[in-house]
Amino acid sequence: MTDLRFDFGAIGWPPSQSIAEALAPWPGAQLARVVAQHRSGYELAQHPEHSFRAQAPAGWLRPRTDPELRAVVGDWVALDAAGKQILGLLPRHALLKRAAAGEHFQQQLIAANIDHVLLVSGMDADFNAKRIERYLLLIAASGAKPVLVLTKLDKCGDPGFYISQLQALAEGGIPVHALNAKSAVEAAVLHTYLSPGKSAVLVGSSGAGKSTLTNTLLGTEKMKTRSVREADAKGRHTTTHRALIALPQGGCLIDTPGMRELKLSGDERFDEGMFAEFATLAGQCRFSDCSHGNEPGCAVQAAITEGRLTLERYQHYCKLKDERDAAAMTLADRRASDKALSARVKRHIKDKFGRK
Repeated sequence: MTDLRFDFGAIGWPPSQSIAEALAPWPGAQLARVVAQHRSGYELAQHPEHSFRAQAPAGWLRPRTDPELRAVVGDWVALDAAGKQILGLLPRHALLKRAAAGEHFQQQLIAANIDHVLLVSGMDADFNAKRIERYLLLIAASGAKPVLVLTKLDKCGDPGFYISQLQALAEGGIPVHALNAKSAVEAAVLHTYLSPGKSAVLVGSSGAGKSTLTNTLLGTEKMKTRSVREADAKGRHTTTHRALIALPQGGCLIDTPGMRELKLSGDERFDEGMFAEFATLAGQCRFSDCSHGNEPGCAVQAAITEGRLTLERYQHYCKLKDERDAAAMTLADRRASDKALSARVKRHIKDKFGRK
């Protein structure tokens, strides 16, 4: 007899994966998915129509715990038989993250176990192709696939102006869809990314239409929406926290608050994806340590001179790569510091109490 309390497929569990095998490290445990995260704890679900709170493991509550060891929206967790205590985190197949805003470097996890990242950008004054490239770097590092969703087609006089700026990305295999986020007929093009067992996350600036698109896909006004400022098309935050929603299409969607500051995490790769041509060109330089400045036989500079590569794109690549390298060094320093602190604490406990 089917237990009506559980419907893991409706909240994104892949039908090809065995739940029993996934929970083998925790005998007697239940499966649950994180559908929301609040300061007071985690909200879990085992069925699309019911969610509940559960206590996090003590280790997750320690301030200097690596954020990647804690659960985030979209994660699958092992839950005790009583349904009160989270026992552990199941392995992830994707993790979208960025460096948190502010001066102190720290990883901020956005969503886990997602198949596609729907990058939403309005075709208005807030459109920014370079911001889209920055998003795509974060997405490429996540393990999920990007999909570009250009909204406000109903208000845009010349959609070709915006679509043409993304032509190179489309030619590289990234899907680009221009639509009116309020139209269920036009939004239906996204159903292919939201089939049963699939999960997607919506990202983009405030005011881009993420919550409007969520409501359209749901077929009901569940998410609050607000108009953008007419002067500069800047949006106001309507979604205040990340939440996973089961859709009538069979898949799941995670709506996120708008993000304007997109700091690289330090894990991004530049030798694959949308900047892969730079690695190819660098391999063609006469000198292996070419800085792509004034050295003779530089393939990058030759590509710029011949018009195969724009100087603006190369400068943007250099800016992002420098930022990634700096973030990677900071991340490595932070991890080393945390490891040293953990070792000192263990020595102190052993010296004082005579145990590990």
